[in-house]
Amino acid sequence: MVDFKGLADKARDLAGKHPDQADQVVERGGDAIDARTGGKYADKVDVGQQKADAFLDGQGDATGGEPRR
Repeated sequence: MVDFKGLADKARDLAGKHPDQADQVVERGGDAIDARTGGKYADKVDVGQQKADAFLDGQGDATGGEPRR
């Protein structure tokens, strides 16, 4: 069984250490979904990207520092 909590914790740590790459992953992920669906769900994908960015903006670095923006 997949340990989603552990996976999420690891992703959060990596995003805190590499914020620019995290932004790129969110953007590319949304673009990939739009490409696979022909843009059919573009409005929902955009909302998801905005929420992911907002979540990442609220994260401190891996040592408990300030949020990335």
